[in-house]
Amino acid sequence: MQKKLLKICIVGKTNAGKSTLLNSLVGETVSISNKKINTTEDLIIGLVNLKNNQLIFYDTPGINNLKKNTNFKIKFKRNLWQGLNESDLIIYLIDIKNYYKDEIKNHILKLNETKKDIIIIFNKNDLIDKKTILPKIKELDCELKVDSYFSISAKKKLGIDNLKTYLIKKTYFSEWIFNNNEITNKDDIFISNECTRSMMLSLLNKEVPYNIEIINKTFKYLRNSELKIKQEIKISNNRYKKIILGKKGEKIKEIRTKSQKFISKILKTKVHLYINLVFDAD
Repeated sequence: MQKKLLKICIVGKTNAGKSTLLNSLVGETVSISNKKINTTEDLIIGLVNLKNNQLIFYDTPGINNLKKNTNFKIKFKRNLWQGLNESDLIIYLIDIKNYYKDEIKNHILKLNETKKDIIIIFNKNDLIDKKTILPKIKELDCELKVDSYFSISAKKKLGIDNLKTYLIKKTYFSEWIFNNNEITNKDDIFISNECTRSMMLSLLNKEVPYNIEIINKTFKYLRNSELKIKQEIKISNNRYKKIILGKKGEKIKEIRTKSQKFISKILKTKVHLYINLVFDAD
């Protein structure tokens, strides 16, 4: 059977549920979601291989980074455009609880410049009366050029199968880019580092998590199949040290404990996580 392919870029505002959608499509946690803004820094790829079809999904930073040129946002913007340029089709994801017509219109008009097919997906439909979605579709359809509309709940996995069926119909004959047994371009080390970063985003104040770097020093499966991980949290400002450690070291202990549990759940094995705080003025 001849192989077919489709590359899809998932875009939307921060907290629209892009990472959750990617994980629901793949069926595994390949992108870490968090309520804090800009959880996704890297361009993360998720893969769905169904029979002779390979769907490649790019999880991107929030589309609100398109016009931002500060040093802090340059990486987000670059990764967003990389996903857009490499894709065949764009999913524009909307948090239905935060529907702003003019903002959506501006984003879609900007995305139309890519000359790619666009589908609009209303996410989190489990939290609203579904009857309110159709008028919004009609409102947008009068003014925008998009391929199709979907209503889903990425968290509850409602509407995901219908979305996959639609995307498979869009595939074209091509050799696959990834192997059949791959589900992401990121390895387990990256995902374990992201788990710790997510815990820091959840447990620390707004400024600190965006000014640290997490580095893996040890990632080793033991004879009993348990996993030993050592990570360094590198900080460039010494004043963050007290914040991350917390009173009597309670905060760093909480970060370690929750990250260890998170990694264990994703990798499906018992994890022994060790975290070391390192100050690097460079």
